[in-house]
Amino acid sequence: MASLSAQADYAAFEERRKRTVYLDNLSPQVTEPVVKTALNQFGNVKSVQFIPNYIEPRNIPQCALVEMENPRQAEAVLSEIKQFHFMISGMPRPVRARRAEVGMFGDKPNMPGRTIRCRWLDENNPNFKIAQKTKALIWKNAAESAFLQKQVLQEEEKLARQQDETLKANYKKFELIDSITLNDKTGPADKLAKHYNLKIAHD
Repeated sequence: MASLSAQADYAAFEERRKRTVYLDNLSPQVTEPVVKTALNQFGNVKSVQFIPNYIEPRNIPQCALVEMENPRQAEAVLSEIKQFHFMISGMPRPVRARRAEVGMFGDKPNMPGRTIRCRWLDENNPNFKIAQKTKALIWKNAAESAFLQKQVLQEEEKLARQQDETLKANYKKFELIDSITLNDKTGPADKLAKHYNLKIAHD
């Protein structure tokens, strides 16, 4: 029979799970402060835990567990992302969200009254070949995922450069407009104002 302490620990974990949201399809460039800033509009973000991808050669966070202050705030996040495309960091990939499940937590306590046993498979065991095939599929999936991830990163870096160039170009345009309208009292702006009988305030 499970101890009262183990039951209390698991009950506390279940409460944490209910107020936690699983985010997927995150950009590799997204950080913990970025996630908190994006989701603080729905309530108080208590913690962000990125889930590492162990089947790829690089540890790129693509999903995360976000713990909100209460289940109501978690439901607000789920509802918003379900209804609308939710972008984080301006990247061209809408974030997906769903309720967190027990198996997603690396620090989950053992379920009271349950034990897990592991054993090595003998080569003559019928399940040995199944395990080998499963392992081969995992490595194949990892190679395909790494290739796709590289393409996504290149697209995101290209988009980031385009956004930066656009921002700088717009800033220069506003600087030019300010210099014309505020600093040069005998410039093109004043000549146009005089022609159309308009008044310009230079202060």
